[in-house]
Amino acid sequence: MLKGPLLHPQIAAALGRAGHGSRVLIADGNFPHWTRRGPNAEVAFLNLSPGVITCTDALAALEASVPLEAATAMAPDRSGPYAGREDPPIWEEFRDLLGRAGGGLELDSIDRFEFYEAAVQPDVALTIATGDQRVFACVLVTIGVR
Repeated sequence: MLKGPLLHPQIAAALGRAGHGSRVLIADGNFPHWTRRGPNAEVAFLNLSPGVITCTDALAALEASVPLEAATAMAPDRSGPYAGREDPPIWEEFRDLLGRAGGGLELDSIDRFEFYEAAVQPDVALTIATGDQRVFACVLVTIGVR
């Protein structure tokens, strides 16, 4: 019996196969989970219904289970129909969670199409599909060392 915040067997197994430098994509409910996954990425579908579970729920469980050395969010367009002039509100939650990880981990960001390209790289070991309905709630984290 596992004891800790992360009990999902598929996610625990994927993390066990990953190592330093491997990445994990935590994707919101709008992300194309199946068509934008890396060739080595296992997809764990946790998108039970809209809003369940959230990206921050998944990040909290992940942060408590493995060391993290980097985190990159998908930045909103600064022009066009989906433009955002400010950072998405969820980024403050990400920053708070990452602050708990220690080591002064900062939240970086890249534009949507760069993010899509990063999500399909061979070093992405796991994609966690959530039901989060907040926009730009996707985050790509890099596993660190103990």
